[in-house]
Amino acid sequence: MSVTVRAARPSDVNAVFELISSLADYERLLHEVEATPEQVAEALFGETPRVFCDLAEIDGEIVGFGLWFYTFSTFRGKHGLYLEDLFVKPEHRGLGVGRILLGHLAARCLAENLGRLEWSVLDWNEPAIAFYRSMGATLMNGWTMCRLDGSALAALGGMAAPSLGAAVGARI
Repeated sequence: MSVTVRAARPSDVNAVFELISSLADYERLLHEVEATPEQVAEALFGETPRVFCDLAEIDGEIVGFGLWFYTFSTFRGKHGLYLEDLFVKPEHRGLGVGRILLGHLAARCLAENLGRLEWSVLDWNEPAIAFYRSMGATLMNGWTMCRLDGSALAALGGMAAPSLGAAVGARI
């Protein structure tokens, strides 16, 4: 058995979407999936992709993925990577696929002189927490993720919209 990692291609969109759905199901969040395969295709392969996807294969079968994007640390003065999703199909867990996917991203960080690789994990997901700790990951106690979406995002964004004027979508 040999695990290979490669960048996702446009022809992989349905497989990526299936992995996203499987992850959401595992995390008990399938009811929150609003994305469509078309949106995933646009995000990964549109004119200006801002998110990237690596696929793990065993004997040509896609068995897992890592979906990531670049971040920036003002304290370090360097970019980093944020791993949005990491998922390995249940029947392929315990074979080192997750470690290989994370290792691939860590190698990218080193090759590109990036400052760090970060991700979040649900607090109830003890198997994932143990897996991440086994690789030397530090769980960032004292940091709480914040999120604006839906009506709260619209309300706050609506307050700033007049000041943005023509600059929306342009570099300011």
